[in-house]
Amino acid sequence: MGSAPHPQAQSRTAGTDTTVMSLSVGEIMRTDVVAVAADETVLMAWELLERTGAAHLPVLLPDGRCSGLLDRCDIAVACSQPAVGLSAQDVSTLVAGRRWAAVRAEESVRKAAVAMTDNDCDALPVLGSGGRLVGVLTASDVVAALVRHPAPVRRAGEGSPIGPATLTPGLRPRRDERVNPVP
Repeated sequence: MGSAPHPQAQSRTAGTDTTVMSLSVGEIMRTDVVAVAADETVLMAWELLERTGAAHLPVLLPDGRCSGLLDRCDIAVACSQPAVGLSAQDVSTLVAGRRWAAVRAEESVRKAAVAMTDNDCDALPVLGSGGRLVGVLTASDVVAALVRHPAPVRRAGEGSPIGPATLTPGLRPRRDERVNPVP
């Protein structure tokens, strides 16, 4: 395999030709990320996913560093346990001992795509100074950049750390047209 970019991977940015793969992760990552504290329960993590519609959930340590990234499948499998155990199991148990990849906002999209391929994942946490979460890069973000789909407003470059989300009691769960929702 050659290292030449695919001809369709070209985009026009600020009047110059550049490949999407040479853009920085910070230019296409999403910063509107919902995260969960490592000491939260698996049940709370599922609620966060359901209420926000997110597909990935970064796990944050008390000092704000990212300890991993979970997806819907990880949490759905954990939720298949008997209900009595769900309120006792911390999210940290789902990321403990797992190998996970991460990128920095200044690294190239090419490097991130290689990391996704090598680690068989479709999303990577984007870390700032001290290992703090500043965003998430998904395969969908890369594809959207390839087809020049307008990206949502992003705060690339600000590097503001993302904190864990909290749920307010009484909020209604997000409902959509799914016939058989998982747990």
